Amino acid sequence: MTFRPSTRRLVCGFAFACIFTAAAHADGTFEMIRSIFESRCVTCHNAHTHKGGLSLQSAAGLSAGSEHGPVVTAGKPDASKLIEMISGTSPKMPKKGGPLSDQQVEALRQWIAAGARFPAGVTLDDKYAADVNWWSLKPIANVSPPQLTAENQRWVRNPIDSFTLAKMRQKGLTPSPRADRRTLIRRVYFDLTGLPPSFDEVDQFLRDDDPAAYDKLVDSLLASPAYGERWATHWLDTVHYGDTHGYDKDKVRTHAWPYRDYVVRAFNEDRNYSRFVKEQLAGDVFYPGTADGILGLGFIAAGPWDFVGHVELSDNQPDKKIVRNLDRDDMVAVTMNTFTSMTVQCARCHNHKFDPISQEDYYALQAVFAAVDRADRPYTTDPSLDRKRHELKDRLSALQREQQQLHQIIADKVGGSLESIDKTIAATPQPDQPQRPQFGYHSQIAQTSEQTKWVQIDLDAATALDRIVLHPAYDTFADIGAGFGFPVRYKVEASNDPKFVTDVRVLADHTEADVPNPGVDAVVIDASKVTARYIRITATMLALRRGDYIFALAEVDVITPDSDNAARGKPVSSLDSIEAPVRWARANLTDGIYYAATSQSELAALKARRMTLIDSALNPSQRSRLNELRKELDAANHQLQSLARPRKMVYAATTDFESQGNFTPTHSKPRPVYKLIRGSESNPDTKLGPMQPGAISEIKAL
Repeated sequence: MTFRPSTRRLVCGFAFACIFTAAAHADGTFEMIRSIFESRCVTCHNAHTHKGGLSLQSAAGLSAGSEHGPVVTAGKPDASKLIEMISGTSPKMPKKGGPLSDQQVEALRQWIAAGARFPAGVTLDDKYAADVNWWSLKPIANVSPPQLTAENQRWVRNPIDSFTLAKMRQKGLTPSPRADRRTLIRRVYFDLTGLPPSFDEVDQFLRDDDPAAYDKLVDSLLASPAYGERWATHWLDTVHYGDTHGYDKDKVRTHAWPYRDYVVRAFNEDRNYSRFVKEQLAGDVFYPGTADGILGLGFIAAGPWDFVGHVELSDNQPDKKIVRNLDRDDMVAVTMNTFTSMTVQCARCHNHKFDPISQEDYYALQAVFAAVDRADRPYTTDPSLDRKRHELKDRLSALQREQQQLHQIIADKVGGSLESIDKTIAATPQPDQPQRPQFGYHSQIAQTSEQTKWVQIDLDAATALDRIVLHPAYDTFADIGAGFGFPVRYKVEASNDPKFVTDVRVLADHTEADVPNPGVDAVVIDASKVTARYIRITATMLALRRGDYIFALAEVDVITPDSDNAARGKPVSSLDSIEAPVRWARANLTDGIYYAATSQSELAALKARRMTLIDSALNPSQRSRLNELRKELDAANHQLQSLARPRKMVYAATTDFESQGNFTPTHSKPRPVYKLIRGSESNPDTKLGPMQPGAISEIKAL
């Protein structure tokens, strides 16, 4: 009979249980065998974990067997699957630490032959199990203060003193003498405000013979703004608050301070702790439409942030996974350290050795923050505006969901035809729009035409290509207009070598004869069956400007087989550049802005074709509803835009923010989080699948 892997693991754990008992009843080597058993097997097969349904910590657990039934036949070692598994070579049992020795196997056989008895009343110790009976993991209970003698009772000013004094007496200690009033006022000032009292404040306190003088002093300090400033520093230290990002590019966080001031204000207002916690973990959910519901989220964003890793590394680089893992780890660690005092981050690489936290629990906690980033987000101090904005956004979301359902019906019926038309329309500037100020790329001015200039696009990774589209520039300088700076002779190349020394593929070569100026008509170059990271356009004969010569282009599209523009927003380098923004700059070559060459009639034809496809996919009722949705969406968007925009910003947890380089928002779509074997980003446990948000299982079970 072949055993399933889970049964084999149970058998290996059971083997050590047998060894322990055989030794106890046979040759007196119980302690040695017990040590081996406890260190190697009970970690998996205990009353809390009981992998495969088996616990080896007690006779009751052993007799209950596994989820597959008994694993030992008493008195018959050769009929026990246990012996078969630990004596075999495939699979290797135990899984860890090497096979059992011949002596251990023989001890196990003898134990089974003797009846496989497990000593009653014995509970084996899992030396690596978390102690769920630890005092801090138990529910809070009401406890009466210890009873004290009348002599001791005179020291007590509040119930806490009773516990302290009882423990001191138990240890043979006595309270220190009461502090004199000068010492007392200095202590309470430093404790509550972090500042010493002035001479006049000390003198006033010494002269105050009111029995409640000390109580009044404490109340006045608690009401002082300095109290919140003093005690907020402790909280900010706990949450790793910083006014800069940290790491090698330690950039200033211009909008971090509103969270700091929020904490100070919360202490000074003596805010309810439950609300204080909710505001910092999910304030925008618990308290939508309030400023503090946003400001409190600075808690999650307070720690260090790797600018280079998030902004400069692209998503396809291995180090990006490391950066995001460390970022989520900081969020989880700060949250759990602050609110539960548990060092949960130890479980990033292995099951926790003290607290009852498994790796699965840890990565379930990471999944809670899977869609969250740290960035500037707006807030207002006008709750009514925030509530209205929140209501409008909810309405927009509902309308968009309904619209998407109708769009899905259309997509299912007309296939990719509509998508292709939409991409063409979206990529085509409207002819009646004024020319945007970002004209394109412009080389340095040359005095002769026979000079070489080049400009190059980095696609970030080797990319399958379909075609390259060159959009000529338009500038009325010297009455040139359409085709301004388009090269007289040029070539277009692709390569995976940024220096274009090796692996160069020529896509178009017009270097042997002059080419006519295309005006503002796009020049399309076939690049099918080519995969490359870098695209270079080299001008070998420059265009006449006015007594001098230049090379200019408005835009370059790199179209993939999926009809995506892989060049949009990608970095541009060149031999030289005039760099006169906003009109001329390298970045303008991939910004999606160029002079419209498509006529109004062509656009009208595209839009008419689009409407025909939609009409063919929907019934009259659906078409009517789609038109209504457009109007309702326009009205809701107009209302949202008409609201006063929040001008204040706070650095906080968010899922929507303005993109910065390769740092883009999730828009509330969680990134997949996997359990990482030994904490390595290169070794995710894909069999387990993406983790779902969760809490610590052992704590939930208490």
